[in-house]
Amino acid sequence: MKVMRLHTSEFIRRFLIHVLPSGFHRIRHTGFLANGIRRDRIGQIRQLLDAKTEPDQASDEAANTEPADPPAHKLCPKCGGAMVIVETFLRGQTPKCRAPPWEDAA
Repeated sequence: MKVMRLHTSEFIRRFLIHVLPSGFHRIRHTGFLANGIRRDRIGQIRQLLDAKTEPDQASDEAANTEPADPPAHKLCPKCGGAMVIVETFLRGQTPKCRAPPWEDAA
């Protein structure tokens, strides 16, 4: 362990680098098993290792790739993802779910 002496302003600057603004959450998605790329990377790893998929996994993936009927959800005009109705409420009634994120927060 190395002991360092810092000016107060430098210590505060280094400390505040690790503090997120209000409304933000630290999410760590790193490595080859990160959530966003897990399926692609596992397939690539199996291909590089010449490993075969297990029979129960292959049947589940085949069932998931062929939807029985087309999705009944509307598509998001920004990202193209499926929009799901979270809550329906009457005029004057207060919604129970939180508001959508702000445009500038993303």
